[in-house]
Amino acid sequence: MDHKLNRLKKYKIGVFAGGSSSEREISLKSGRAVFEALSQAGLTTLFFDFSPENFGSLIREIDIDMAFIALHGKFGEDGTIQRMLEERNIRYTGSGPVSSALAIDKLASRERFRAAGLTVPEYVVIRKGENISFDKISFPCVIKPRYEGSSIGLSVVFLKDDFLKGINKSFEFGDEVIVEKFIYGRELTIGIMGRRALPVVEIITKQGVYDFKAKYEANDTEYVVPAELDRKKYLKVQQIGVKAHKALDCRGFSRVDLILSPEGEMFVLEVNTIPGLTEKSLLPMAAKADDLDFCSLCVSMLNESLKV
Repeated sequence: MDHKLNRLKKYKIGVFAGGSSSEREISLKSGRAVFEALSQAGLTTLFFDFSPENFGSLIREIDIDMAFIALHGKFGEDGTIQRMLEERNIRYTGSGPVSSALAIDKLASRERFRAAGLTVPEYVVIRKGENISFDKISFPCVIKPRYEGSSIGLSVVFLKDDFLKGINKSFEFGDEVIVEKFIYGRELTIGIMGRRALPVVEIITKQGVYDFKAKYEANDTEYVVPAELDRKKYLKVQQIGVKAHKALDCRGFSRVDLILSPEGEMFVLEVNTIPGLTEKSLLPMAAKADDLDFCSLCVSMLNESLKV
């Protein structure tokens, strides 16, 4: 830890949070936690709250050597901020512009996963204004916007009568939605640091769906880390996590979400290139189980950016 920390002491580090996406408040929580950890570690750290009004001017005028990106959703996870920082030759945490854009795009990422030999739930894409055909849609199903994170706009629909309500909820966040087969099974997530898998976390929710409420509001969501799987299955889950990370050419770190069916099939759901860093977040939870406290995790994330 000491040598990793010392490497960073010559840099002025900006923590980017806020943004204009539906995940703004979560981003601010993540950013403040990171800022406090790095400041207490003795690093020169500045906090920047991005908004639609100041976004461009802040990037043009900002005086830093490195950026710790805690911007969730659009601008932060879609490659926009990464591209702007590269134009200014400023180092930053996490994946590059192309990988970030792929990861936030639920359609493009699924195509990459399939090409890499990974299994994803069966899905169809529905665009606003199109006639909906139910030929390839079975119930229950999961409806989600094509470009969102933190389960924003997500619905699990059990009955056809509730389908339009779920579709319209997702259309509030974009003109394209993914409708995928609901997979009954165990919800698992794998944090990646470098290209190494951290301990697997299992998420157990009272309602059986890890949606926005279960993530950030519920007090009865349970987390088991390391997940209680037999060794062969556990290692396989970690391998799939690394493979999904590599399939999108991610770098530095990520968090991969998947479902393990009762039959033992593993379905990749998505890769998060900027995982949450709040008190309820999964990547810090996995890191802690790997003897990496929150400050050490943040320092490691910054050090990964020096390898580029």
